[in-house]
Amino acid sequence: MTRTDRRRLLLATLALAALPGRGRAQVDMMMRGVDLDAPRMREAELTRAEVEAMIAAGGPVDLHDRSLNGLDLSGLDLTGADLRWARLNRANLSGCRLDRANLALVWAIGADFSKASLRDADLFQGQFREARFEGADLSGARLVGDFSRASFRAAALGGVRAGADLTNQSMGLIRAVLRSAVLDGADLRGADFTLADCEFAKFRGADLRDAVFAKALLGGADFTGARVAGLDLGEADLASAVLKELDGAGAIRGLDRAKNLDRAFRD
Repeated sequence: MTRTDRRRLLLATLALAALPGRGRAQVDMMMRGVDLDAPRMREAELTRAEVEAMIAAGGPVDLHDRSLNGLDLSGLDLTGADLRWARLNRANLSGCRLDRANLALVWAIGADFSKASLRDADLFQGQFREARFEGADLSGARLVGDFSRASFRAAALGGVRAGADLTNQSMGLIRAVLRSAVLDGADLRGADFTLADCEFAKFRGADLRDAVFAKALLGGADFTGARVAGLDLGEADLASAVLKELDGAGAIRGLDRAKNLDRAFRD
């Protein structure tokens, strides 16, 4: 990948996480400058056998800046792998071990991480739109990236670090984006989603005990049947959010400081 290509991808990636709400139209315009039909974004430069040979050689695998689009890597042990800048669009990583792997700035649109283990992995500024993390273990992972329309059904997200880093915002507010994502039945105990954009996300039946969604955008989000004791919603925007059949509603923190609570749907 040329320096110009890399710069274009970086700018688009930063913009996707930095612009909330109405700024998404600008992001979509920037995405048009990224050719998702280019060979580097839809083809694989390695085979599964070649990746297996790299694993067999021992030590963490170096796959940074590689095109692995559409490749079947299911079930492989990629613990601690360097996947920075890799292109994994539509790749199959279901059941993979990716604990402590570095997936910063990855493009993994529509990739399948179902039942994969990504404990303490770094997914900073990755593009994971429409990716599948159903039943995956992301405990302690860093999730400041774009997960719009991604599925985290029954995923383990305890202690996830998805809060905005307010000490490093030279490119604007870099936040986790989970617009229209599905987290039904997920375990988010103690997860940090401060300032995250979770508009229209589904948290039905999820375990949100002691999670932090302070200042998050939660407009239209559905929390029906969620466990919420200790959940921090201080200054979160709850316009049109569904807050019904909650378990532990009386122990929610910061609800008196939430925005647009009067516009939320409650029991």
